[in-house]
Amino acid sequence: MNTLFLLMAQYDGQAVIPLSRVCADYMFLTVEKFKLKCLSGEIDIPIVRLGANSQKAALGIHLKDLADYIDRQREKAAIEQNKLMGRAA
Repeated sequence: MNTLFLLMAQYDGQAVIPLSRVCADYMFLTVEKFKLKCLSGEIDIPIVRLGANSQKAALGIHLKDLADYIDRQREKAAIEQNKLMGRAA
């Protein structure tokens, strides 16, 4: 299964997804809390600033970055599950 293609279908082929949609669909955090977690390094995903380089510019997540993040989180979960079940990785 290819996460990138599934996200492309979910977001109608948009390259950059608005931060509010990503937070609502995947992070279950407010936009402000999500930004703080990104700045602290707790969440490792780049935030794209669209438009003018100002505080009011729209923020989003590139589709490929979101797919990579989801795949990394899945890999971490699989490793933990294998440890829990006593399976060799």
